[in-house]
Amino acid sequence: MKFLSTIYDTGPKIDFRVFQMSKTFFRFEYLRSVKTEDMYKYPRKTVLVLFFLAFSHCIFSQEVIRQENCDTSPFHTAIDSLKTLFESKGFIVLREASMTMQSEYEMPIVVPMNQGSLYQFVFIGDPTSRLYEVRMYDYNEKQVVYKKNMWGDVDGNIISYAYIPQFSEYHMIKPVQVNKTKKVLCGYVLLLKKVK
Repeated sequence: MKFLSTIYDTGPKIDFRVFQMSKTFFRFEYLRSVKTEDMYKYPRKTVLVLFFLAFSHCIFSQEVIRQENCDTSPFHTAIDSLKTLFESKGFIVLREASMTMQSEYEMPIVVPMNQGSLYQFVFIGDPTSRLYEVRMYDYNEKQVVYKKNMWGDVDGNIISYAYIPQFSEYHMIKPVQVNKTKKVLCGYVLLLKKVK
């Protein structure tokens, strides 16, 4: 082996020697340990830069789920008939909303509920979806309701259930629908409370 050159770095003192082993292959031989004086002089800067890089990646990689309205014209007859039916039974509409959903993704809805009151929840999904599910969780994240409909079921794209909460607290309702041909779907939710 034949000695070619010695390389000196201007920062921390690193001594490398390059040896020629063949015409195209070079080997670097490390001779002394690296002194990281800058890292010890400015530890806060180093930690802050590393923290910022790690944290900024987490912030920019998350997507926020926002509830957006959608066209409910295919559901108008079903919505009107369900409202008329439940109003005749003594219910009033507390909340109703149309929402754009993505296939196979849950859309969380948070609602306050009072202990001992009778509530009726209705979810109407896209008629072309194959699967419809609704899960309800109490404040302690315990699942209290699970309903599932398939495309060929009698109820089809409408899931409706009654619920009486044990405690006055917020509940989270998570409807989801699965569609093989459409990625963006329309859903409609209706929350009613019995007053008479």
